[in-house]
Amino acid sequence: MTGYPVLPEGIAYGGDYNPEQWPEEVWREDVRLMREAGVNLVSLGIFNWSQIEPAEGVHDFDRLDRIIDLLDAAGVHVDLATPTSSPPAWFRRAHPGARLVDREGRVIAGGSRHSFCPSSPEYAAASERIAAELAARYAAHPAVVMWHVHNEYGWANARCYCETSAEAFRDWLRERHGDVAALNAAWGTAFWGLTYGSFEEVEPPRLAPVGLLTALQLDYARFSVDAHIANFRRERDAIRRFGDLPVTTNFMIPNCEPMDYWRWADEVDVVSNDHYLDAGRADGHIELAMAADLTRSVAGGRPWMLMEHSTGAVNWQPRNLAKRPGEMRRNSLAHVARGSDSVLFFQWRASRHGAEKFHSAMLPHAGTGSELWGDVVALGADLRALAGVRGSRVEAEVALVWDWEAYWALELEWRPSVDLRFRERVEAYYEALWREHVTVDFVHPRADLSAYRLVVAPSSYLLTEAAGKNLRRYVEGGGHLVVSYFSGIVDENDTIHPGAHPGALRDVLGLSVEEFHPLPENGTVGVGAASVDAGTDADTDTDAGSGNAGLGGRGHDGIAGRTNGRIWSERVRLAGARAVGVFTGGPDAGHPAVTRHELGAGTAWYVATALDPSPDAASGLDPLPPPVPEAGGGDLRTLLRAVLDRAGVSRPRDLPDSLELVRRGRHLFLLNHGDEPVTVAGVNGTGLLDGAEHAGSATVPAGGVAVVELAGNT
Repeated sequence: MTGYPVLPEGIAYGGDYNPEQWPEEVWREDVRLMREAGVNLVSLGIFNWSQIEPAEGVHDFDRLDRIIDLLDAAGVHVDLATPTSSPPAWFRRAHPGARLVDREGRVIAGGSRHSFCPSSPEYAAASERIAAELAARYAAHPAVVMWHVHNEYGWANARCYCETSAEAFRDWLRERHGDVAALNAAWGTAFWGLTYGSFEEVEPPRLAPVGLLTALQLDYARFSVDAHIANFRRERDAIRRFGDLPVTTNFMIPNCEPMDYWRWADEVDVVSNDHYLDAGRADGHIELAMAADLTRSVAGGRPWMLMEHSTGAVNWQPRNLAKRPGEMRRNSLAHVARGSDSVLFFQWRASRHGAEKFHSAMLPHAGTGSELWGDVVALGADLRALAGVRGSRVEAEVALVWDWEAYWALELEWRPSVDLRFRERVEAYYEALWREHVTVDFVHPRADLSAYRLVVAPSSYLLTEAAGKNLRRYVEGGGHLVVSYFSGIVDENDTIHPGAHPGALRDVLGLSVEEFHPLPENGTVGVGAASVDAGTDADTDTDAGSGNAGLGGRGHDGIAGRTNGRIWSERVRLAGARAVGVFTGGPDAGHPAVTRHELGAGTAWYVATALDPSPDAASGLDPLPPPVPEAGGGDLRTLLRAVLDRAGVSRPRDLPDSLELVRRGRHLFLLNHGDEPVTVAGVNGTGLLDGAEHAGSATVPAGGVAVVELAGNT
């Protein structure tokens, strides 16, 4: 990796700039206003292929030359893009075989971006040529500080099903499996008599009767990721022939499910990401934090770049709500708090034409007299004050397992319940930890986990044997592991691990699962604390709920543990683990719902249902008292508090849920998402945004942000 661009210094600020949409007299006004706002970096040329190559092999760089020189004179640096996400109309006409084909066999027309087959050799040649032409001309230009290849790989053409893709897939299968006998074994094609006699007989997973081979679908997803990576590498390597500036492409973490960003991470010099707030979610700021943490994790903990987000409303959601006062500032600084060294937007000037004319921008249709423009200028000043944050890192004691292949596999057809959704469980656990003010990293299941006190595996349906062994080593070495239901079930080919569920995790969890009992739509099942000395043997676990374990009962630790489970129930048989929570109703009443297994120097917990995220006030139950490590009942957050304490995870206490707290190096970020001021104790240092000196506490106003450079060795 070349690494993060040297320039601009401090936090990069700006966004996509599309001067080709405007007459030249607007450019000078743009540059003047960029200087007023503090813009120091723009992404240029993302959609200008048809302008710089108006006909095949004919190039016209005159306008691009002039705008780059104009930006350079104003001290605005350029992240120069290759425009290859939107091939010109002449390309589609000249190369009809390069057109995108959907799963139903329909040829997709032009008129939008990404309307090409990622396996097309014609596209590969044309995109490499234009990348090389740009690099040869601009690699040494003083304004250009980095390269932006393509735009949002996999946005609309994640997978193509044309014959060109089919042939490329067969070649990919030969390399992956070696021979057709190995492919048949891996895919389990003996089921339904689907055995292949040669690779030529393999078709992409086009529209077919229900029950299509799931291993075929998984391999096609992997192949498609590799096709996009190959296109990126081709352009990147063409650029590198002319210099060593950093090269990136903008990811869409976590919202582009078909792309496996763990596989992408080592291909780019710096990880960059696009993130747009879901205006329909009351907890959108929590999803934003999750996306930022996942992006930082894909970057290996290194600083990353927020390449796109919005100043206000977007144009593509069902209801495109404008951001509330202060929300853009909080959103932007939350990304910085979680590792971004840039705050960039789509886009600089709001468009008058096309699909995104109602998308917000740094310079809105209302112009410089608008409140939004005032907020943009003020944010530029904030980011200049935070220049010293650049390059610092975020440290976490807790990790969540995230695997895109498990995501794909879980959401294929014919799973035990339509309510099994990869992100549903991940977000449930992430939200509980966020509200506990715990900073989280994300990890691949085969990653080195030794740095973490606690690892949570919320959605690990697909888990390889090697990954299962990795989690076991982590626990035996002293780690604490929490696993949610329907994890460890299948291997990389969507084949059930041999023996009882959860095959890859039976040993580390000290249990087996005899039967799944998914709940009906909107169904719930009671969960309570286990009785004294609930058994550890498979023969005694049916008594785990006897005694005082009923709803409202008390376990031997004196904790009233009671809540509801949703989505899922199952028949757990203990084989070394202890039941600390039991089902108090439903098909598994009296059987373990939450277990704990001491293994080596560590502990593994299992949660066999979707515990309520917080106590159910509508149920009339008394709120749960403070937890102790032995607590087995209670909502998900209460359980996680107990596990966090047992694992020795440090975190602030007695802060409201509305306060987001993140430490990045020597800088403490405090973001108040609530309507009341919040005072945080134990804060000593200097406020970078307001110059305030803090001696023992910091008060953050409603909707406000404080960033404190901590004093001494704090």
